[in-house]
Amino acid sequence: MAYTDFIAAIDLGSSQLTGVVGVKNSSGSIRVIAYEVEPSGSFIRRGCVFNIEETAAKIKSLLSRMERKLEGGRIAKVYVGIGGQSLHTQEYAVVKELASDSRITDEVVDLLFEECHIYKPAQLDVLYTVAPTYYLDGRLEVNPVGVPCKRIEARFNLVVGRPSVRKHIETSIVEKAQKKIAGLLISPLALADAVLLDHEKDLGCALIDMGAGVTTLSVYKSGKLQSMAVIPLGGALITKDLMTLPLVEAEAERIKIIYGNAIVDKEDTSVVTVNAVDGVGRDVRLAEINHIVEARAKEILENIFMQLEAMGGVDRLGAGIVLTGGASYLRNVAELIHRRLKREVRYATVRKEVLENPLQLPVDNLTAVGLLLQDTENCAVVPEKKPQAAPVPTPGLFGSEEIEEVAPPVKKPEPVKEEKDTGKKGKGLFKGLGKKLESFGGNLFGEEDM
Repeated sequence: MAYTDFIAAIDLGSSQLTGVVGVKNSSGSIRVIAYEVEPSGSFIRRGCVFNIEETAAKIKSLLSRMERKLEGGRIAKVYVGIGGQSLHTQEYAVVKELASDSRITDEVVDLLFEECHIYKPAQLDVLYTVAPTYYLDGRLEVNPVGVPCKRIEARFNLVVGRPSVRKHIETSIVEKAQKKIAGLLISPLALADAVLLDHEKDLGCALIDMGAGVTTLSVYKSGKLQSMAVIPLGGALITKDLMTLPLVEAEAERIKIIYGNAIVDKEDTSVVTVNAVDGVGRDVRLAEINHIVEARAKEILENIFMQLEAMGGVDRLGAGIVLTGGASYLRNVAELIHRRLKREVRYATVRKEVLENPLQLPVDNLTAVGLLLQDTENCAVVPEKKPQAAPVPTPGLFGSEEIEEVAPPVKKPEPVKEEKDTGKKGKGLFKGLGKKLESFGGNLFGEEDM
């Protein structure tokens, strides 16, 4: 039976395009029913659509492959994650002076939100508005409604990005791939909803997503996003550095995954065999490989550490660091962060209550799961209901209430032919009676029924 009620989402990663379809159960958990990936290095750069035509073609191919797993179901629209180099948070404060000792009402709070929504930062789109922090007469107040004060300040945290980010996504999917967009979602926020626990958001934590093209840092405190920054450095740079050995890109990627180490062991004298650009295998010292890997890994992490300091330092991170993304699985990356920040580091996993079948997805594609959690619309093509034919009436118990009986046509009586007198005449009473019966029978039955 075809699926007619599901959620479909696409994550535009710098190394791969990820598509996932899931069904939400009554408990709120999601059962994944289709999952596909497509290499995206040639058309998505640093988390943003670079080649619109190729992006559209790959999305159409991705959706087609997923539809084959939907038992005849079809995808009408998709949720799409927004990420990339230009994303960051920007603070915006709205202040309102009140009459002496006036109590804050819902109407006052609504006015603060309306003024925030009017605000348009120069050359940027506001993609998401985090719930504000309120200050009443300079004092922090979680719930201001009903509290008397003279001055209220709402400090909003806006997630902003270049207008081209949204425009290129809409052009690729809506115009070129001819598929509706159910919603544009902030990928780092969706990822956080999928992997961070409530107490981690409350105590304070940093979520670091190390992708191929960019590394995204999101800091949470008091239950909500405090700051976000995207660093235009990722695991693809380590691969390019290894190509100087010289190696072709595919071989450099293989060497990075198998042998790469963010902390070089200078005493290691072992060698590995690599396929050089000329196609001839040769031996390279493992220490030489990891000198290259360590240098670039430290550069990426130092940029993260600088951003953390600009966001208020690591003292607020009571729950430590949560690490995810393909490049984060480079050996000893977590250890390097722990040594530098002196904070607990754990790798992200999908929260237990989120997925019904968590083993169906690889660990480096958790953002796509987060996108499924943000759904509000059915993404399936809902079959049109065929008009039902009028019910054929059937006779009731006695045959007269449900169906109107039509009397059969009455044949006109044929004229009775007078018989010639044969000389055999009836006598008395039976003489006339015989003729009347003959006439009556002909009228009633007709000649064919006799």
